[in-house]
Amino acid sequence: MPRVEIPIGACTRAGTMMPDPVPGDVLSGHALPNDGRVGLIVTNTSVDTVYNVTINLSRTVDGQTVMPRVEPVPFGEALAFGPFSPGDYGTSVAIDVAHEALTLLAVRVA
Repeated sequence: MPRVEIPIGACTRAGTMMPDPVPGDVLSGHALPNDGRVGLIVTNTSVDTVYNVTINLSRTVDGQTVMPRVEPVPFGEALAFGPFSPGDYGTSVAIDVAHEALTLLAVRVA
């Protein structure tokens, strides 16, 4: 099953309407198109549980897979991550969530 693409809003001086965040898809995961100028906003909509978001790296070191970043998102909070270097994370960053209570939205500086 393909990963669910995360919508990207643009930051501009004039202001831009942001797309709706997507709910976390635990089974399929998510894909974030990446050009090195993208940030990820993860919101935990739970009222009582901390959930993890996993940001996977695409590169290897000496032929070995690099461990992904696993970040806890406090309940009722939003955290912003990025930018993501295409050399480390690729042109499509694979994002995994521990629960559908995490919502995802990306922003690109235009």
